[in-house]
Amino acid sequence: MKLLKKLLISSTAISAMVLGAAFAGLMASTPANAEKDCPRGDLDVRYCDVDGDLIADIPTDPNEWVDPETLIFAYTPVEDPAVYKEAWSDFLDYLEEVTGRKVLFFPVQSNAAEIEAMRSGRLHIAGFNTGSNPLAVNCAGFRPFTIMASLDGNFGYEMEIITYPGSGIEKVEDIKGKTLAFTSPTSNSGFKAPSAILKSEFDMIPGRDFEAVFSGKHDNSILGVANKDYPAASIANSVKSRMISRNVIDADDVITIYKSQTFPTTGFGTVYNLHPDLQEKVKEAFFTFEWEGTSLQKEFEKSNEGQFLEMNYKDFWEVIRKIDAANGVTYTCK
Repeated sequence: MKLLKKLLISSTAISAMVLGAAFAGLMASTPANAEKDCPRGDLDVRYCDVDGDLIADIPTDPNEWVDPETLIFAYTPVEDPAVYKEAWSDFLDYLEEVTGRKVLFFPVQSNAAEIEAMRSGRLHIAGFNTGSNPLAVNCAGFRPFTIMASLDGNFGYEMEIITYPGSGIEKVEDIKGKTLAFTSPTSNSGFKAPSAILKSEFDMIPGRDFEAVFSGKHDNSILGVANKDYPAASIANSVKSRMISRNVIDADDVITIYKSQTFPTTGFGTVYNLHPDLQEKVKEAFFTFEWEGTSLQKEFEKSNEGQFLEMNYKDFWEVIRKIDAANGVTYTCK
């Protein structure tokens, strides 16, 4: 709570500015439906939130439901999409069995592209990373209902600021005058959380105290530091753990100089207007999937994950919405 209070002290102008630029073209390119006369909170005008759970309601008019023969699934672009196409293969086979529909893996290259795909109706089921979840919920009608967790029910990850041995950086303040790699403007651990923490705890802001660059993905940032391309980077330690387990980097290639509180990890769910029966079948697939011996277990046990845990956006993402508020981020979709 002490850290959270610090995060809420002030906003970070660069976060709102960069995030707005990233989504201006995305949202302007998508035609909006006529505004509905209903409660909606921060949701875009095309959605309603009558029950107050902060996510888009399923339309009451069956004519608004989508009932595709082929379901499109995407996983947040934290690393090489080819790795995760294979990792998700056994689960997607099971999803086909439960839903009775063909399921295709859609390899997205950016968080913005993933949100655009769902908002435009080209993506039905997805995992959105921690920082993108509020944008996906409010701008694309995303209805998250589960996250990955360990077998004992623990979940989440921490943001770490890392450097390499011999970089001359031993503490966060040593980054002053140097370069810090972020991942993308929509990433919680790759941009939004470190921006708020650096501002509130260390009085450090990009441009004034250090140069900020964007690598695009967590694995790019981690490899960049390990190969001494970046002196420091902010990353999700769950991604780092999996890369170490796959021998992509050695554990002693990087040094952690800051570790945050625990944040919720990738949230999985469906688009709001998917046929209600299909939404229930998708949930059934997530919660009845047996991990043992599958491609999903092989990949995600590296970060100590072994089940899908039921969750709700309103409670689990409260801290992320507060970080967004501290950074001056709003969920404006136009």
